[in-house]
Amino acid sequence: MMSPLISCEQLAARLDDRDLCIVDCRHQLSDTSHGERVYAEGHIPGAFFMHLDRDLSGPMTGRNGRHPLPDPQTLARRLGAIGISRQTTVVVYDDAEGMVAGRLWWMLRWLGHERVVVLDGGFPRWVALALPLTKALPNPVPTDFVADPPRDWVVGTDAVFANLDRQAFIVVDARGADRFRGENETIDPVGGHIPGALSRPFRDNLKADGTFRSADELRQAYLDLFGGVPPERVVMQCGSGVSACHNLIAMELAGLPGARLYAGSWSEWCSDPARPVAR
Repeated sequence: MMSPLISCEQLAARLDDRDLCIVDCRHQLSDTSHGERVYAEGHIPGAFFMHLDRDLSGPMTGRNGRHPLPDPQTLARRLGAIGISRQTTVVVYDDAEGMVAGRLWWMLRWLGHERVVVLDGGFPRWVALALPLTKALPNPVPTDFVADPPRDWVVGTDAVFANLDRQAFIVVDARGADRFRGENETIDPVGGHIPGALSRPFRDNLKADGTFRSADELRQAYLDLFGGVPPERVVMQCGSGVSACHNLIAMELAGLPGARLYAGSWSEWCSDPARPVAR
């Protein structure tokens, strides 16, 4: 099984690889122009920019969360436009500890594309290692990205609501512990969490230098958290279906694939005041 990660050193040695496509996903929730601005100031040579809101999300309705999944064929056309085919190895990176890059990693695999990896340590580690940067824009060679039918990896709000009584799966929340408790909520209009959800902040997957913890360490942490529940009965969520993908990367690295994503996550759940909130 292909590792979900690539080191900065490994990528630096492959910058001239024609079968490689690098995607810069830098983004800040508090400043949605951040990614394009810093991309223009300097990026990894050959990297294309994709925006979380415009490229990696679909239209918002007010009831489907802050970052709804895009239409699969729309996403496939965007991927093909920057030269990604089914033979391409895609490297994704950000400056948000892998939170946004993980979203694209998951979406590519959701469409059946296995050849995708996240840059371990992201842009900050690349800079810290004094590896090459450029302001030059890459020239895309558009191609057709033929998407498989989306895998059955997504759980909707109705299923999560029904699960409050059925307990067919466990829900794991990737947001910070304070937001899980309903404290310091500055992004969504309601603070708290889905009743019965467990807390696993995505940053717990990382070491102090911003790279992922070892597979063995992650495996033990998740097995302890799940308490005997197999990965196939786990649903990951966060604020809007973005940082939850970081936990899915960690599980893949730990040899625990099979968990699904509640794509609407907390921002969709709390859009209806009839849904219960725990604090």
